[in-house]
Amino acid sequence: MDDLNVKVRVIESLRSGIPPKQGVTLYSVGHEKLIEGIKRFHLKGLGDQGIIRFISGSWGAGKTHVFCLLREAAFDDNCLVSNVELSANDTTLNKFERVFYAIIRNVSTPSASAYGDAMPFGQVLREALTFLSERSRSVNMEVSHEVFTKASETLMSDPRIDIDFKKAIRKYWETFLAEAGEPIIQQQIRGELLQWFSGEGTIGTFRKRFGINKLINKENAKLMLQSLSAFVRLCGYQGLLILFDEAESSYSVLKKSQLKDAHNNLLHLINTIESIPGLFLLYATTPDFYTDPKHGIITYGALSSRIGKPEDCPPRALDVVWNLDAIPVGLEVYQLVAQKILKIYKDAYPQYINNLPTETKVEEFVDQLFRNHPSLSPVRFWRVLTKALIAHFDDHLEGDIRPAEKLYDDIMDKLREE
Repeated sequence: MDDLNVKVRVIESLRSGIPPKQGVTLYSVGHEKLIEGIKRFHLKGLGDQGIIRFISGSWGAGKTHVFCLLREAAFDDNCLVSNVELSANDTTLNKFERVFYAIIRNVSTPSASAYGDAMPFGQVLREALTFLSERSRSVNMEVSHEVFTKASETLMSDPRIDIDFKKAIRKYWETFLAEAGEPIIQQQIRGELLQWFSGEGTIGTFRKRFGINKLINKENAKLMLQSLSAFVRLCGYQGLLILFDEAESSYSVLKKSQLKDAHNNLLHLINTIESIPGLFLLYATTPDFYTDPKHGIITYGALSSRIGKPEDCPPRALDVVWNLDAIPVGLEVYQLVAQKILKIYKDAYPQYINNLPTETKVEEFVDQLFRNHPSLSPVRFWRVLTKALIAHFDDHLEGDIRPAEKLYDDIMDKLREE
């Protein structure tokens, strides 16, 4: 996707109040040192060992924004990325098999990141097939028997990957052979095999149709994660970045036994991560994860001692816990972000540059917004700022410019409804 299209998509996302999947670095301010440290100390050496880090941040502190920055950095370093929301209702760490299913469902490749894919892990498997046959990482829907055989031999000879994991991939690749049969039937088979990775279907069906002898379950899910990491590196990627986003207060609804299982699983990940090269786990939570006397990790001494707690200082890449609440943010930062968004808007719509406000006027507008926003408001100013800026620029294009105070009230009304 070209640079202009990226900028248009950024504007459209910000107009909708949704963080864009691409182009976040174009307007990001304040995270440069952290991201550069992550690139230098973690992503560059990801092939040698596994890494786990934690993010602490209050609601609205910018965890999603940092995730987007890391996503772009990981893609630049030829990594796959999977963004998983951990919630009490579905994907909780006490049921690690569900976490694995979510990792598979949400994995994305650098080439597919901008467009999305109805079956994202299928994109990974297609790209892997051509890469392992020593061809360019294309996604042609048909391959020769020679290509299939070469890729299969490389896959099946890798001792780090579970045998049924390999069988499922090999069967998936078979559907791209020229002699495989009707395309619609092969597409159906691909969907069935992807269900195995996502924990769907019955063992009887998979055994009979594909020679697969087990399902991914509670007992083997952690080992399957190791297989996934090994497969990712086998296919020429630097590694896999998994972004775990812990929903606010999700631990508080878990029963005592469930909470213990979740903490045990997290401790197991911490203890084994270094032995899984190519795996980078980032776990984002709110501060109560560390301090809650009933549900926080302080109830589990071994886990608490391994993780520690957020320090009251700006985050550094080598820290175990990155405290986003300790990043200083003031009017100057907001104004700098506004100037960057103004530039993106101008680049996205160059024919309307003369209609847009000057940089000085934009600074004055941000100052007025900032003065109107109560310091104790439950709505973070970042959300107000981005939506208000795009609306302000849109007003200039339409020729009907609302005063900052009126626009602020309109934006706040919309945000309260969300």
